[in-house]
Amino acid sequence: MYKKFQEFLSKELSAIEEAGLAKNERIIVSPQGAEITLNTGQKVLNFCANNYLGLSNNPKLIEAAKAAMDTHGFGMSSVRFICGTTDLHKKLEAKIAEYLGTEDTILYAACFDANGGVFEPLLSEEDAIISDALNHASIIDGVRLCKAVRYRYANADMKELEERLKDSQKQRFRLIVTDGVFSMDGNVAPIDKIYELANKYDAMVMIDESHSAGVVGQTGRGVTELFKLEGKIEIITGTLGKAFGGAIGGFTTGKKEIISMLRQRSRPYLFSNSLPPMVVAAGIRMFDMMKETNDLQDKLHKNTAYFSQRMSEIGFDIKPTQSAIIAVMLYDAKLAQDFAARLLDEGIYVTGFSYPVVPKGQARVRVQISAAHEKEHLDKAIAAFTKVGKEMGIIK
Repeated sequence: MYKKFQEFLSKELSAIEEAGLAKNERIIVSPQGAEITLNTGQKVLNFCANNYLGLSNNPKLIEAAKAAMDTHGFGMSSVRFICGTTDLHKKLEAKIAEYLGTEDTILYAACFDANGGVFEPLLSEEDAIISDALNHASIIDGVRLCKAVRYRYANADMKELEERLKDSQKQRFRLIVTDGVFSMDGNVAPIDKIYELANKYDAMVMIDESHSAGVVGQTGRGVTELFKLEGKIEIITGTLGKAFGGAIGGFTTGKKEIISMLRQRSRPYLFSNSLPPMVVAAGIRMFDMMKETNDLQDKLHKNTAYFSQRMSEIGFDIKPTQSAIIAVMLYDAKLAQDFAARLLDEGIYVTGFSYPVVPKGQARVRVQISAAHEKEHLDKAIAAFTKVGKEMGIIK
């Protein structure tokens, strides 16, 4: 049996390679940071990490993680509700709720699990989920696991969302679901308008803040801060694996009754191992740092504005952004891959994206800015983009 399946997989893998869609891992032999070392010995500037606040190799977080291993051990060897909950887990959940202005929080192994485990325990075939078309894959998978009636609206299209809300009035409960920042374009969801429509049509709102928490808003408290809606959104999911240290771990935070029900019925929470104490302790230290200073957010916002403005002035087609994600539009899939490869030769590590990750004809190189980047890093990247852009006829 496997021989036939092996032949099938080989053909599929060859087709992926021929289409230029193969994902190849580059091996890093240094800590994550603004500058990293590949196993080839090449040192490159990293502009494709989710390390928005530059905390992935922060000494204070490393110190907190090491101390937790001394006091609480290496791992928990249990799910949370049996014997996998420590005082550290409860403290981190409280810190997240305080930071985002919510009532309670539940931790998961990853935000993929948080999104995968949020819908089925709360909604049934009597209810409706109304989802943005560009929502993350984890939301899409989570919705598929739920029996609720599914509606979809075009990305950030409020007219279409209103129509879907009208269509769903026959259902018992309605939940609008959106990313806070859409990871391919860097655009922020219009949460203020979504919230207005939710109130008008008696719906709840859920936001995935994975790419926005720590980044968006003056103090990095995400899109609810940006639109002055702290404490008003029913469900927020997020991750510790991007701006907040970059390790692992996700969370759902929001109304206390919702969180209590997830503790009872959310399968990824009930059947996945508890987060290791070192990760939890580093998370606690990180949220303490967020209260102490806003320097990292200020630097990130300054870096993003500078890079985006300079690239636009040079002549690149840049999508408008309110996040740390800058999409440099190239439109052609092969061009995007070749452009990213040439930039790597220049010591700039970025990634080209094309269909099916983005719509056909919308290929781009995605640049992710970090507070770890210094001005000289940004200037070197801009110079490399300019050089390669002229070589390949993208700019004059």
